[in-house]
Amino acid sequence: MQERLAAYRRLFSYLNPYRKQLVFAYVGMIVAVVLNLLVPQLIKDAIDSSLQQGEISAILLSAGLIVVVAAFRGLASFAQLFYAEWLTHRISYDLRNDFYRSVQLLPFSFHDKAHTGDLMSRATSDINETERFIGIGSVDLLSTAMLLVGVITFIFIENVRLALLTLVPMVLLVIVAIRFGSIVRGMFKLLQEQMGIVSKTMQESLTGIQLVKVFAREPYELSKFDVENDEWFNRRVRLITTWANNWPLMNFLVAVGILLLLWFGGPLAISGEITVGTLFALISYMLMLNGPVQRVGFLVNLAATAVSASGRVFEIMDTPNPIAERSGDRRLEAIEGLVQFDNVTFGYRPNRPIVHDISFVAKPGQTIALIGPTGSGKSTLTNLISRFYDVTSGQIRVDGHDIRDVSLASLRQHIGMVLQDSFLFSDTIAENIAYGHTDATMEQIIEAARAARAHDFIEGFPEAYQTSVGERGVTLSGGQKQRVAIARALLADPRILILDDSTSSVDTETEYYIQQALEVLMEGRTTFVIAQRLLTLKSADQILVLDHGRIIERGTHDELLENHGLYRQIYDMQLKDQEELQIRAD
Repeated sequence: MQERLAAYRRLFSYLNPYRKQLVFAYVGMIVAVVLNLLVPQLIKDAIDSSLQQGEISAILLSAGLIVVVAAFRGLASFAQLFYAEWLTHRISYDLRNDFYRSVQLLPFSFHDKAHTGDLMSRATSDINETERFIGIGSVDLLSTAMLLVGVITFIFIENVRLALLTLVPMVLLVIVAIRFGSIVRGMFKLLQEQMGIVSKTMQESLTGIQLVKVFAREPYELSKFDVENDEWFNRRVRLITTWANNWPLMNFLVAVGILLLLWFGGPLAISGEITVGTLFALISYMLMLNGPVQRVGFLVNLAATAVSASGRVFEIMDTPNPIAERSGDRRLEAIEGLVQFDNVTFGYRPNRPIVHDISFVAKPGQTIALIGPTGSGKSTLTNLISRFYDVTSGQIRVDGHDIRDVSLASLRQHIGMVLQDSFLFSDTIAENIAYGHTDATMEQIIEAARAARAHDFIEGFPEAYQTSVGERGVTLSGGQKQRVAIARALLADPRILILDDSTSSVDTETEYYIQQALEVLMEGRTTFVIAQRLLTLKSADQILVLDHGRIIERGTHDELLENHGLYRQIYDMQLKDQEELQIRAD
């Protein structure tokens, strides 16, 4: 209970900046409810006074008053609807922004475990369910509650004995509504969780559609999706069944109230103990509840859905961020590019380190090559430099500053990365090149592309730099994407550069162009290279050989060959053929 109340309080706190609109919505709602409650009284007076006396003028006056009340009620209803809807979509806008900001700022350790499809479901479906309640739903719920209290009050004013009779079905109505809400709350939470699974399944299949088609696994993917989608539908049917079982009962309770009024109030009106107008007013008040009562189930449903859906949204927003900015972090200004690892140990899981006691120094402008078997910790070390993860123990310093004591933005603006699978956004080539330097001129973009050996193939497209690359750069070849990524890094002009096996999956001609571009990119920068290519390794100032997360050898290419250690084994098995091919080519 406390958890649900806390969720509601947090949701309604989003209304605080919009108090003016909130006042308009609630004032409109209150006026509309009050005027609704006055209409039966006006009809009662018309019946008891005007009709019985047979005065046409009095009847016309009563009719005129009803029209005036209806006009003001229309204006009040407009204010209620407009501002409630405005609040609904504004809160959705704010909540979606906060959610997206939280996801963007969460570290790699979160994204390693999170599923994109599930996050998309929370950002769309869950927030949509939340928005429907926080604005228009909450106003309608309060309106219904006020109407219920007002009806009971006026019924008691008209006749206490008849009011006590009608109170029984009204109390039962409230009990049924509360019970209904408690049942569907858990059902909606399960439904939203299943929608996250459905979204995740679809997202994974669409992301890997090429692999699916290569292995002709479309039937399997369809079957897998059908299973999860069927489960979602079955949960929805169970919810609909629960709703359908309770909805008629609520309407039946209203009908029982009217039956009691006619059964016991009819004889009283005939005997003259109450007027005909009073009986009509009592029935009108009960009928007035019919519409709102039909919405009670929906609104309770909406409230239950909102607290379940918002819980999934807030769960992400409340995820601890161990790499968050701290208020005291200094900004890392211009740097030379000195990088030091001092006894660095790190593990993705507690007590399971991936790298152990790593220590080395990369001087400004040096090239450090990392080599070793798969899983030896090469990529992990480069990820630590950018502080995608924080070290478990030890220290990484840039120009003498512990990277945990400087702001993330200022650290990462000095670091450029070119990965084996370079990601491109579905924008133009020019926008992708300028991604890290958004205020770059077209001349600067072209200059970076020339240096990256990308200008010629870009100019070959009909729209040149305004060519859209498609989702994930699908319209470009692997080598073209690499050169666009190199141009992007060049334009950002980082002092520290990380190259993760950037030429491992391209042909010899493309590798030649990429290698030329990399030479331009690496010039004067402290560079960390993860590579299996001999040319890169031979030119490195220092080669670190890793195995099982430890540096087992270090030195230049020639020094390591003389050691006859792991590097020599890798050279003999993988790199010697490259050297022989190069010699024959020369």
